[in-house]
Amino acid sequence: MDHGAIVGGQTSCKAPEISAFEKHLPEDVEIISCHSLHGPNVDPKGQPLVLIKHRASQDKFNLVEKILSCFRSKHVYLTAEKHDRITADTQAVTHAAFLSMGTAWRANNQFPWEINRYVGGIENVKINVTLRIYSNKWHVYAGLAILNPAAKKQIRQYAESVTELFKLMLGGHREELEKRIRTAGAAVFGTDRSEEDLLLRDEVLDRFSLGKIPKERTPNNHLSLLAMVDCWWRLGIVPYDHMICSTPLFRLWLGVTEYLFRKPDLLDEVIRTAIEDNTFRSDDLEFTFAARGWSDCVSFGDFASYRDRFEGIQEYFAPRFAEATRVGNEMIKTILEHTGKTE
Repeated sequence: MDHGAIVGGQTSCKAPEISAFEKHLPEDVEIISCHSLHGPNVDPKGQPLVLIKHRASQDKFNLVEKILSCFRSKHVYLTAEKHDRITADTQAVTHAAFLSMGTAWRANNQFPWEINRYVGGIENVKINVTLRIYSNKWHVYAGLAILNPAAKKQIRQYAESVTELFKLMLGGHREELEKRIRTAGAAVFGTDRSEEDLLLRDEVLDRFSLGKIPKERTPNNHLSLLAMVDCWWRLGIVPYDHMICSTPLFRLWLGVTEYLFRKPDLLDEVIRTAIEDNTFRSDDLEFTFAARGWSDCVSFGDFASYRDRFEGIQEYFAPRFAEATRVGNEMIKTILEHTGKTE
């Protein structure tokens, strides 16, 4: 390799990448890494592009930045370690939630867009993003979760939050459940934000549906969303701190959790439904099993099991991937246009 050559990677997990570079490259080779924080079907213009000046002169770094400017992305400057922590905060747990939803629907032999209680509003985001993830390659998500040192802890905490909240629902412990939910919500979203500042609104959420929206919406306890906020709270994560380098899917997920927690009437309904309504109980049971199963795959570093689980569910949902991708692309474009105005 030539003296002064520049080497870098576009991996989503920098710890093993940087370790390999340091181990195998001569000391006179410069290391400048990057990571586009969006998927292949998203326009890179205005999206975050992380640049990591790990071992390089400023002149070489300026050269790399100039070359990458053709993407017209928003450059974010981080260390490899900070990149992995933020990626775990914004991607690993988000993916785990949607992977668990798909697993639960498959276990119950459900195509959710064919069931009235899963159509419209927040449910549209759940379905579209879940199918979007399962339409991609398994290794994209396995590598990010298993190889990222910070991700295992966070995915484990999400599974624990799901399990603990579900047990409170099953036991009918309303006071304890409500206290925990509201404490987590206050820690993550604060108490001085108004509905006027919401990232997402009803007219946006209802627009992108794979099924016919029913006249009456079925109340849902939204265990997946409650557990996400509980997880953030337990880990001391404030998701708004990462908006500068957030992915489109993370902004969607943050948008729907914020929508739930900052609409008082909806949150009251969710808490009441969690204790008094058994409509989603079998779904929640399978979701809890799924969250723990994905956490185990990641904790054990088991790529083979991860692939088997992923591809089995992928095959089940495959007939709807084309439509889901089309609708999902439109949904993400619309929502990014809106969230871009509010950042």
